[in-house]
Amino acid sequence: MPPAFVHRITKYDPADRDEHGSYRGTEDTVSDHGPVEAAYLAAIAAFAKAAGVNRLEIREPFVTGHVHFGARPAVEGHGLDGLFPADLAGYHDGAEVSLAVALELVRVMLREQGAWCRLEAGDAFTVHVGWDQYVYVGSDRPCTDAVARTRALGLFPEPLTASPYAAETEVTEVADEDFWASVRTELSARQGLLLEETRMANATRWHRLTTENLNTVRAGLGPRALLTVWPDLQPDVDAVLTVLPSKWHVEFVWQAQDGTIKNVIADETDLQELTALVAGARAARALSLYVDERHPLLHAALPDGDGVLRARW
Repeated sequence: MPPAFVHRITKYDPADRDEHGSYRGTEDTVSDHGPVEAAYLAAIAAFAKAAGVNRLEIREPFVTGHVHFGARPAVEGHGLDGLFPADLAGYHDGAEVSLAVALELVRVMLREQGAWCRLEAGDAFTVHVGWDQYVYVGSDRPCTDAVARTRALGLFPEPLTASPYAAETEVTEVADEDFWASVRTELSARQGLLLEETRMANATRWHRLTTENLNTVRAGLGPRALLTVWPDLQPDVDAVLTVLPSKWHVEFVWQAQDGTIKNVIADETDLQELTALVAGARAARALSLYVDERHPLLHAALPDGDGVLRARW
């Protein structure tokens, strides 16, 4: 159940909204990187203190990929440099961070630097950052003092029934032993498979699976990763390029000469550049991005160590 007490925290005076609730004042819709931004963080800290929360869980993390939905361009490292290692270890669904790190993640989101996630403490406390400097804080307590503190900071806390960014639970298969038995069956029949490991939105690693390396790859998968199994890459890269239809929008996956597996989003306007990009590749496959043409062999999410699936893919 979501928290019972939800507040929308903004710098926008309700007196400057029209009859439809749209803001018509003069406040900018981007962070000032200064005192107003600091006020947002102080307000969230006040709510966390009132709720007795000093650690938060990262849920549904996102980094900039093919599409960036911010008003400002994303920065290198998605704004996470200094918070997490370069490989983003520790930035994954279910990772627990201190309140101080959580507030820095809020800062990254307010600045639209490239990373986004929900921050939660079970059903007791949530922080969601939306468009245009809108922040939604949910708590299982009224947090009256935090509401007063937010007003004193010059911000406007407005009660809501729910956050518009509350997670929607989706039904996803669990990557349990039955799933891995199915992977082995496919491997026996096909001799090789392509595994797409999505650790967070827009962050994917690719693996070519064989019966010999399956256990090693499995041991290195990231927590709560979404796993999608495809037919293996094809060794005739020219043939893969040749059979693309006249109109196409694909994720093109290939294995470079050094053995690394890379991917790029492309359409028919990119054929010349794509052909040059994959020149010399060992193998490749084009995966359609059209939903009705996208048919993986298997699709599941990794459970936690206790066998329970908590990822909300």
